[in-house]
Amino acid sequence: MRLFVAGETRHSTQYNLMSQTLEKIRILLTENKIEFREVHHEPTFTSEESAKARGEAVKIGGKAILMKVGDSFKLFILSASLKVNSKAIKARFGAKKSRFASKEELADLTGLVPGCVPPFGRPILDFDLYVDQSITANEKIAFNAGSLTDSIVMKVEDYLRVAGAEVFAFSLDG
Repeated sequence: MRLFVAGETRHSTQYNLMSQTLEKIRILLTENKIEFREVHHEPTFTSEESAKARGEAVKIGGKAILMKVGDSFKLFILSASLKVNSKAIKARFGAKKSRFASKEELADLTGLVPGCVPPFGRPILDFDLYVDQSITANEKIAFNAGSLTDSIVMKVEDYLRVAGAEVFAFSLDG
């Protein structure tokens, strides 16, 4: 659990963590000489709203899902047009149980709110990262970059190179 300093509010802390996340992503991409397009837009709360704000198809959206698999939290990325196949995830890790992180757990572990978690593990977020094969079917990936008002669009090839994720199939049709 995060402690607050005098004069600090949960809202101001969350805003700072969100802007720090966006800046970390910018630095990671720039240092790796990756071209990307940044889109600032009205707050979006669904994959469909995000796609419309970015001017992109829903299927290229990279939906980031934080899940507890067995005893540890892991970050899973899949096409925003699909759903998570929990059976495939449990089978991959030999786990009996899996569940989505609660809103409170997400805030405690990342400092972020649902809908703004970017598709990056370390060094952006301290989680093992797994990408569904659906992401590789597209030329581009678009995602909210640590806030509900900032998105990044980039080539999937570049994303996979810099993200360093393990790719396997864990999605179902939406």
